[in-house]
Amino acid sequence: MHWIDPDHLPEVVGTVDLFLVNKHGEADGFLMTDGREVHVPPHLSPRLLRDVRPGSKVRVRGVSPRAVEMIAAVAIDTPEGRLLDEGPDHRPDEDEFEKAKHGPMNVQGVVRQPIHGPKGETRGAVLEDGRIIRLPPHEAERFSDLFFAGRKIAAKGEGATTSFGTVVEAREIGPSSDELKAVGGPKQPKHGPGHKKPKHHEKHHRPGHHA
Repeated sequence: MHWIDPDHLPEVVGTVDLFLVNKHGEADGFLMTDGREVHVPPHLSPRLLRDVRPGSKVRVRGVSPRAVEMIAAVAIDTPEGRLLDEGPDHRPDEDEFEKAKHGPMNVQGVVRQPIHGPKGETRGAVLEDGRIIRLPPHEAERFSDLFFAGRKIAAKGEGATTSFGTVVEAREIGPSSDELKAVGGPKQPKHGPGHKKPKHHEKHHRPGHHA
């Protein structure tokens, strides 16, 4: 969003509580102590982790989706200076601040609050112990009744563990480990990946048809 002047965007001020981690082990946001959610582009992860810690006071300017208590950050003023989203081409040299440890993971616990993508779409939940469960957006919508604060939840999938957070990309999910349902993969195109549009001359001429 390097073309947006952040000083003309809405601002929220608060204290960082915990980082949100994506399936690659990057920090793509954080929660404030008042529960507000801040989405941060993953390419800013190295600088975010360098300049911000839980307890840091920050001022965030960005865009707020409708009906969701979150802000998609364009600029973050930290004790170390301003983090500005200038697009993925401006990813810093220290590309991978820390390599996540990946492997199968089972989690269960109580939902603290749902989490979202940059447009406000539900993407999963943070548990009360700080661990994160994520799903593809279309599947998160299907299982959205599990993501209310106070609900019990369990998941199995591919985990990523870092010093700043733990996440599982769920392959199975449910209200308990005995009630898991399979989570589908990425959403497929309407006609399937192998579908081809008919060529122009095939649209009007079926086999055996003669003018």
